[in-house]
Amino acid sequence: MTSWFTSPSEVHDRLAAVHYLPDASIATSVFLAAALGKPLLAEGPAGVGKTQLAKAVAAATGARLVRLQCYEGLDEARALYEWNYKKQLLRIQAGAGEDWDSTHDDIFTEEFLLERPLLNAIRSPEPTVLLIDETDKADVEVEGLLLEILSDYQVTIPELGTISAVRKPYVILTSNATRELSEALKRRCLYLHLDYPTPERERDIVLAQVPGIQAGLAEQLARMAATLRTLELKKSPSIAETIDWAHTMIALGRDDLNEAAVADTLGVVLKHASDQVRARKELGF
Repeated sequence: MTSWFTSPSEVHDRLAAVHYLPDASIATSVFLAAALGKPLLAEGPAGVGKTQLAKAVAAATGARLVRLQCYEGLDEARALYEWNYKKQLLRIQAGAGEDWDSTHDDIFTEEFLLERPLLNAIRSPEPTVLLIDETDKADVEVEGLLLEILSDYQVTIPELGTISAVRKPYVILTSNATRELSEALKRRCLYLHLDYPTPERERDIVLAQVPGIQAGLAEQLARMAATLRTLELKKSPSIAETIDWAHTMIALGRDDLNEAAVADTLGVVLKHASDQVRARKELGF
């Protein structure tokens, strides 16, 4: 397997260069997934940077990012491949009078195949990061579809045979842990639990992502986000929302997150009315 990274320290430096600041656990897991040629399952609450990690790996390595967004009802046709039935029908109509065997062999060819993300990543000749995002939102049956791909990096299409990866993609699966993934799927992956960062690390993330922000304001935002996450909210602020908060403060020309600034901009980080009510009550403003 082609080496993506030579060490965890290189992972740290290259991800930091594209403004993703990994801790030691993240850097080590990203390196080992590459070194061992195994998929990386990143699990944790929404908004802690799981999807962004895959984007950062692609950006840091110059690889192409292929994303499969999972959802309830996702099936093989949307995840793997399907046939272009309209084009096949036109071919059948154009070949009226030909024997069926000849027509059948003609319409089940590459010309009529529609690649979906999984097949696209498997057949890619260039370095590719395959992001299987929010795997826990898909039906359990989709996990069975993933097993062959993640075990052997190959896809079986009955009409064309088995297609093996030209070049193994770097695979990252994400999960918000809304349901338990199967043990069979987990066995094929390295596991990385991501949680909200410490205020110090979130401050550094804000400084890296928001050019021109003062360090003191970044510190205030990170600590306020950490405080909000200790409350019993429907949806805690994500890292991305903390970054949005930083951009908001700059847009308003404010350099101090005082009570008035928090009260005026709370909608940037809390998107439920009940969460805003609770925050105002608990924080006393």
